Amino acid sequence: MRKVLLVEDDAIIANIYSNKLRIESFEVQIARDGQVGLEMVDSFSPDLIVLDLMLPKMTGVEVIKALRARPEYKSLPIIVFSNSYLSSLVQEAWKAGATKCLSKADSTPKNLIDLIRNVLANPNPAAAASPTVSSSASSGSMTSPGAPALESTADESFLVTKPVEADAGFQAGVRKNFAETAPAALAYIRQTLMAYSKTEDQTDKLTHLNELYRKVHSLAESAGVAGMKQVSIMGSALEALLKEVCEKPKTINPSVLRTIASAIDFLGQLFTASMSGEWEFEQPHILVLDDEIISRRAVIYALEKIKLRGLSVADPNIALTLLQDNKFDLIFLDVDLGSMSGFDVCTLLRTFPNHAKTPVIFVTGASDFASRAKSTLSGGTDLIAKPFLFMELAVKALTHILKKKTPPPQMG
Repeated sequence: MRKVLLVEDDAIIANIYSNKLRIESFEVQIARDGQVGLEMVDSFSPDLIVLDLMLPKMTGVEVIKALRARPEYKSLPIIVFSNSYLSSLVQEAWKAGATKCLSKADSTPKNLIDLIRNVLANPNPAAAASPTVSSSASSGSMTSPGAPALESTADESFLVTKPVEADAGFQAGVRKNFAETAPAALAYIRQTLMAYSKTEDQTDKLTHLNELYRKVHSLAESAGVAGMKQVSIMGSALEALLKEVCEKPKTINPSVLRTIASAIDFLGQLFTASMSGEWEFEQPHILVLDDEIISRRAVIYALEKIKLRGLSVADPNIALTLLQDNKFDLIFLDVDLGSMSGFDVCTLLRTFPNHAKTPVIFVTGASDFASRAKSTLSGGTDLIAKPFLFMELAVKALTHILKKKTPPPQMG
């Protein structure tokens, strides 16, 4: 019987995956933090490790580095199973010597087990030196070092749900459990955000912020296990933003707080819609209009962090021509465009049949953020303040893209 060490701090997720692995005839042990996981490698002697990156005491990257520093573990297969939007950590994991990396948001237990079997059947001692993108779990694979940011999804539709050959009974039970527990989890997440907003004590604020991160992390992982891909991907993006602000609480401003609140509210709507079944849609078309090249690149880079592509334009007249002749799913507009204001551009594009209801996000200086009335009157949907966090813009973009494509609630 092959042995798998599962290093995962979320008890629910760890139990689900360990049960499935045992059903598939693996011997499994669970470590709830990185330090214990490292110690158990010696006592358990696993044939393979499944490793989360965000762990107490020692991160997954630190565990990989510690193992690869020992000759006897140079070729021990290590599958990183984590949030793909934590891109810097994922890259660190590859460099440290991960064998394969798999996104929790895109994968079910069957995906992981298929990858485990594949890795065990095809051991590659050079994996630590030359990491490759996992091919056994389709869109769940992450990009290896040096590869273009979108290489692993370049030939796939964005968030297209693909059939999974999973154990129907097992998956149905997991989904049923998530459906029963998610509403309470979402309510708790909202309450935690409200508690954060109401308190003035900085120590309490940080406590609430870390609790918010922990609960969103758990929700995103549970949704992925349950096969609710859209909920998991939205939750994973929000988790990445919350991780960033937990590490740098001073980066939170009214813009960031609004983005977090909107994403949490939308998670509830997305969960309700997903209960009626997953849905498909293609890679969205996004237009970025800003006359400053650095600002345009910043928006494009932020979109790439969640595998979205954008077309950037500096001239408002060229943008208006593109908008008149083409259909875009989301538009980012700078407020100050020199020859024409973003408000004027928005007013004009709302007269185009293709863009009467397209989400428009104004990107504006922090001092202008209070001028919400003007943006609304011109037809804007939302605002984000400069300078923005990359993951803040990514979460805001994903919220509006998914919201536009989410089927309306079915009337009972």
